Amino acid sequence: MTAPAVRVLIVDDSALVRRVLTDALALHADIEVVGTASDPYVARERIAQLRPDVMTLDIEMPRMDGLSFLSKVMRHSPMPVIVVSSLTTQHSATAVRALALGAVDVLAKPSSSTATAEMGIALAAAIRVAAHARVVARDEPPAPAPRLSWSPRDVEKPSATDSIIALGASTGGTQALEHILRRFPADAPGTVIVQHLPAQFTGPFAARLDALCAISVREARDGEAITTGVALVAPGGRHLLVQSTGRGFVARVKDGPMVHHQRPAVDVLFQSVARAAGQRAVGVLLTGMGADGAKGLLAMRSTGAHTIAQDERTCVVFGMPREAINLDAAEEILPLDRIADAALAASRSNQHAK
Repeated sequence: MTAPAVRVLIVDDSALVRRVLTDALALHADIEVVGTASDPYVARERIAQLRPDVMTLDIEMPRMDGLSFLSKVMRHSPMPVIVVSSLTTQHSATAVRALALGAVDVLAKPSSSTATAEMGIALAAAIRVAAHARVVARDEPPAPAPRLSWSPRDVEKPSATDSIIALGASTGGTQALEHILRRFPADAPGTVIVQHLPAQFTGPFAARLDALCAISVREARDGEAITTGVALVAPGGRHLLVQSTGRGFVARVKDGPMVHHQRPAVDVLFQSVARAAGQRAVGVLLTGMGADGAKGLLAMRSTGAHTIAQDERTCVVFGMPREAINLDAAEEILPLDRIADAALAASRSNQHAK
């Protein structure tokens, strides 16, 4: 029996954008655009009337901005939402805020006919993932925490890290990573992160985490040392690897083919950590669709690293952790609220075992 088409509501104040997205999705037989809305008030009526499976949402709209509407939706009638945002610095930062509010994914609005075709394919793929996402009611995320009295940014020469914590995530991962990194102390081991996001959004994502966390968070730069108290996020569109030197570990940011249709790919990062750090590493695979990171986590475990997969109950999408568990790549399968403590404890044990 053929599965019913995913029912989609498109919310955007531009009639042109609504038409472009509708036409792009019409090419996919498993997706049906059941309605459109020009602002959040119309969207609220459409949601009640049409009961869509997934909603696409613009950020800047009349009468009520997209973030305010998203916050209301996630509190009162949670559903999978994909934000479709313009590519400006301000809009990218706002789109990252939308992820914190509970949006499943963010995509960039097309800027040309070629980009429109590519975006239609990407949007269809995101809708298919969103349709299977576990979405729960959520309150407004907490405001940025005040800075601790000191942090590695105040230290003139940060110390080389003795161990590496490697985190990989996709759909739902921005929320999961925030949850984990907010629990890291300012002197946490050097941390490297792959989160599947478009290139324009990884910088604002890192900046948001940097404002929220005791640990410093920034986009990785090729050749920079990995130090205690700093988390490096792979830039969108580039692979992040870890390399061992005589003085510690450095980040390498490289081009290269996509892996699991992703660049950056979690597998690329985890496999490099396995080679560079071995038992001096902890690998954590978080929520996301597909299999990216599963073989890399197995490689880490095979070289003596401690490995953790997020459990099904707390994942937005259980695909990536499930694949790792099926490969016996995870030593521990933990709910999200236990992962930070477990990763830090394992890292301390690794240092003591050296």
